[in-house]
Amino acid sequence: MIVSKRILDFYLNSSIHVALSCYALVRITFHVFHIQYDEPMALFVFFGTIVGYNFVKYDALVRVKKNPIGMQLKIIAVLSFISVILAGYYFFHLKRITQIISVGIFVITTLYTLPFFPNRRNARNWAGVKIYIVALCWVGATLVLPLINAEISFTSDFFIKCIQRFVLVFVLILVFEIIDLANDDPHLQTVPQTIGVKRTKILGFLLLVPFWVLEVFISTFNYHDAFINLIMVIILMLFIVFANPNRSKYYTSFWVESVPIFWWLMIVFL
Repeated sequence: MIVSKRILDFYLNSSIHVALSCYALVRITFHVFHIQYDEPMALFVFFGTIVGYNFVKYDALVRVKKNPIGMQLKIIAVLSFISVILAGYYFFHLKRITQIISVGIFVITTLYTLPFFPNRRNARNWAGVKIYIVALCWVGATLVLPLINAEISFTSDFFIKCIQRFVLVFVLILVFEIIDLANDDPHLQTVPQTIGVKRTKILGFLLLVPFWVLEVFISTFNYHDAFINLIMVIILMLFIVFANPNRSKYYTSFWVESVPIFWWLMIVFL
């Protein structure tokens, strides 16, 4: 049991799980826009997510706090270094415009972590901004980049899917913010800190309505995908209902972040 917990903790702490979620969303993008599997694009996002998330999570721990580095963190550092190499390898297999935009997303991620402006905190600590930066980065990495690399034109379907993807990530982060309410700095002004847990849950419910309804306006609308999206909405609503600050960290770091993976698997097997 202890060994299993350590393996699970490493799997989560090393950002492999969240990288799989991003990979799943890229595969969903391929499915929705009928794009043939693009290995460099999908694996670039996978390894890039590991690099980006580990940089965000552990930069301050190592650079600012200068805490002793434990064995797990050393292994995560090695994994991150390997992921940098692999992300770089797949980066050079992408189209030039995709490379340029991916660099832009990396800059936003860096801004999110490092304080570029004198006497200012990094973007991660800007009041009320965090949720929007994270959601936009996920939309960019899992939807915009794959479409640009596949040279898909920006039709109304693209903008509808951008809105849906943004709403999905926004709602997932709302659940995270509810769970982290007791530990978050009050100056962050997260949604639950600003409007309370009950209203945050109501907001999540309300956002999931257009998330599903917009599917009807897709030019390639089909009942199979609409049904799966409805299952997704129900699952997300249940996660919102049972979210509270007393939940275990695994509630969000494993189960909630598994939602995109479950979504992709339903598309594949249902």
